[in-house]
Order: sequence, then C-alpha cells, then structure tokens
Amino acid sequence: MSTVRGRKKQPRWYFSLRSPYSWFAYRDLRDKYPDVLDGIEWIPYWEPDEESTRLLADAGVTLPVMPMHRTKNFYILRDARRWAHARGWQVTWPVDRAPHWEVSHLAYLAAEEQGLGRQFVDRAYRARWTEGRDLAERGTIAAIARELGLDPSIADSVDDPELRIKGVECLIAAYHDDAFGVPFFVHGREPFWGAERVGAFVAAVRGEAWDGVSDAPFDALPSPAAPDGSRPV
Repeated sequence: MSTVRGRKKQPRWYFSLRSPYSWFAYRDLRDKYPDVLDGIEWIPYWEPDEESTRLLADAGVTLPVMPMHRTKNFYILRDARRWAHARGWQVTWPVDRAPHWEVSHLAYLAAEEQGLGRQFVDRAYRARWTEGRDLAERGTIAAIARELGLDPSIADSVDDPELRIKGVECLIAAYHDDAFGVPFFVHGREPFWGAERVGAFVAAVRGEAWDGVSDAPFDALPSPAAPDGSRPV
C-alpha cells in the first residue's frame, strides 16, 4: 500500500464532510480566496470504520481519533450555529442516525476520479449543513451524483476495494502530516489548524505576511493599535 508521502511538497488541506468547521473554511476559501483553493491539494479525512481501521493498523498507523463526549458535541452545535448566524448563513443541523463516513468520503474520491470532486464537496456540504440531509445514506449520495451528472452508483464506493485503499492512503497522509483535526492545512513544514487559521494559511501560500487578525466571523472591528503599533491581547 502506498503511503502517499510524496504529496508533501504541495500546499494542502485536510477536510471532512462531517465537520461544520471544515464547511466554514471551505466557504471562506471558495468565496474569498478562490485562487488558493484552486491551487492546493484536497485530502479527505474522517473517522475510519472497522475495515479502514484494520487497513491502517496493517500500515502501522493509529489515528488520533476518539469518540466525542456529548458535552463537546453540544458545545459544537451551539458554536457552529453562532458562527453561521454571525455570517448570515442558514444552518440546519443534521441527524446522523448511523454515521458511516466512508460512504461520503469514498464517494468524493470516486467523483474526483471523474473530475467532479470539488463540485461533489460543494453539493455535499450544502446537503448536510443547509438541508440537514444524512450523508451516510446512500440515497443521499446517489441523489447528489445525479445532480452532478455522475453515475449514482458512486454511492456504493464504500464497497469498492480500490477506493477503500485509496481512502486509507488519504488517512495515512494525514497521519504523516500530524493532522489531528479538521480543517487542517499544511504549507511546507507549517501546519495550520482550524477555521480561524484560513487567513494565516492563505498568507503562507501567497508568500505574504499574516496580519494576525482572526478569521472568526463576527463583525467586531479590530482593536485600535497603540502608538507603537502593538495591539491589546
């Protein structure tokens, strides 16, 4: 099995169709920094099922993934609503009845093989976060495929051994990049974690200095600079 470690030179981001923060980062990149979004590598990251976990173990890889405590889950629900509402975005929190993240992420890889991976991500995010649809349902994935002119059988990508291995290679790449959550960005040796670091990553990719201003969505004005140019912390 390839470990896809040759990807290291290209700026990249690890995204998850599960994560609202990945959705926030995606929309910021799409709407404000499309040049960067078009020039980086997209690598999916998710909580592996039993079969993917076995394949990872065969490669000597254990991901830093653990079950989410309900307290953290409720916090994320409140926080994500706060972020979305601050930006004027509609959000409908989905109900994951039987989470199985290979279904959507391996379907992404199938769509990417046909040149429509990015369109798939855009439509999948909309289905999950504005329509509240379950991406673990193969019917949901098949419907997205039809809208994009893809064969709806990509909903069954989870059953394809080659795509399963390709997906595990993406997770191995995340392991070697020390990714521990999403969204996670890498430029050279520099990692950036979280939707609040989109601007820092963009600056790095463009070869610009980051101004240190948070990417948080709230409309508060920056604190005024002191005469020496410093800002309160």
